[in-house]
Amino acid sequence: MKTLNQKIKHSIEVKKSNFLSFILPYIEFEEQMQALKTKHPKAVHFVFAYRKIEDGQIIERFSDDGEPKGSSGMPVLNVLRGYDMINVAAIVVRYFGGTLLGVGGLVRAYTQSVVDCIKSHPLALDEYLKKESFDMVCEYPAFSRLKYLAKQYEVEIIKEDFGAYEISLRLQATLELKEAFLQAYQND
Repeated sequence: MKTLNQKIKHSIEVKKSNFLSFILPYIEFEEQMQALKTKHPKAVHFVFAYRKIEDGQIIERFSDDGEPKGSSGMPVLNVLRGYDMINVAAIVVRYFGGTLLGVGGLVRAYTQSVVDCIKSHPLALDEYLKKESFDMVCEYPAFSRLKYLAKQYEVEIIKEDFGAYEISLRLQATLELKEAFLQAYQND
């Protein structure tokens, strides 16, 4: 599977309609959608699709945003599926150019818009590394060392709960980095 390391954008024109494509990490989706609607108030459609992993399941969603059913959101989602992308959202902003494209023309235009966006930024794609969450308990004197090791082993501290005598932590890392981190933590 692939994911993105940066937001990418591209535009195409089809029969005087402009299609502005934005592909971004899923965590930026809501904020980016609002920003695009503010920045492009005269755009007619804001079509989107996304794929994300939540609790080990792939969640997919799309919207045609007023285009004929199945002509835009699903083709955008199919491109994300075809490139095996995960934790990624695609938004296509359409400025209507006065010529009706028909359902087939819309499918081709939305598909081409997203494909061109991905192909124009090949270095933005990264391999998706599955991360695993795990819990730990640490005493206060060991906390700074744990934070240091977490940074060294690319282990993300998601949650910290400070108790009276110890700190409960939720951490996240790839399986191999988790094992290396735990081994380094336990060896001292």
